[in-house]
Amino acid sequence: MRRRKRQGWHRYVNLVTIGATLTVLFVLLPLYWMISSSLKGPSDIGSASALPQHVSGINYSSAFVHSGFGHYIVNSVIVAVCTTALVLALGTMAGYALGRLPMRAKLPTMVVLLMISVFPAIAVIAPLFLLMKTIGWLNSYQALIVPYTAFNLPFAVWILRNYMLGIPREMEETARIDGAGPFTTLWRIIIPQARPGLFTAGIFTFTACWTEFLMALSFNSDNSYRTIPVGIALFGSQFTIPYGTIFAASTAAAVPIAILVLVFRRSVVSGLTAGAVKG
Repeated sequence: MRRRKRQGWHRYVNLVTIGATLTVLFVLLPLYWMISSSLKGPSDIGSASALPQHVSGINYSSAFVHSGFGHYIVNSVIVAVCTTALVLALGTMAGYALGRLPMRAKLPTMVVLLMISVFPAIAVIAPLFLLMKTIGWLNSYQALIVPYTAFNLPFAVWILRNYMLGIPREMEETARIDGAGPFTTLWRIIIPQARPGLFTAGIFTFTACWTEFLMALSFNSDNSYRTIPVGIALFGSQFTIPYGTIFAASTAAAVPIAILVLVFRRSVVSGLTAGAVKG
């Protein structure tokens, strides 16, 4: 019986390994094809070969020199960094209040935040566009920073609140005995302990801002304020589609996100699993 149980367990592990391998291949193969195609010349871009016959940087030159892709990166960095900073600042205080301080209507507040986090952005594009037009914010950085902050803040509050629930209350009580107020306790005690949660919320917010397309296309029609997704989408013309340039720009846009995930992968996993039992 024990041998049968062990054999059954090994079969289960093998199936899980095979499934995980297929999932990784399913995710990595398109990325590999994109990178490989970005290094192909104009004559090889339509070939089915997995490797470029002649490695060429003409697609990157076309993206950054002729298409102004570098300016789109600067715009995306400004919008994503400002939004992430606002979301972390507001989300930290909200998460601390909802997770550590005595207050009324905590559950209804969390339910409302959850509803906002799953609300489709396309449903509010038209009223937001009219609002931006009325206050004169079209074709500006704040036209994206403010809506991005509003849509990403609820998810950040949920992550930070769940992570702060796992911090021992004895540390907070000791700070209060020493005379520290709520803001001093938050800054010196809670935030250093909640760094994995901050990294997780920050990376998710940065990624969401970096890849958002609909609001960026609707609110900023001026080429001076376009971000990466809109810039890549408008590379083509009526009769031609520069696939090589699009592949090169997409590869360059994916590099910052890949670096962030690789550097902070442990903090991201810790932040996502924190509060899974207590929350």
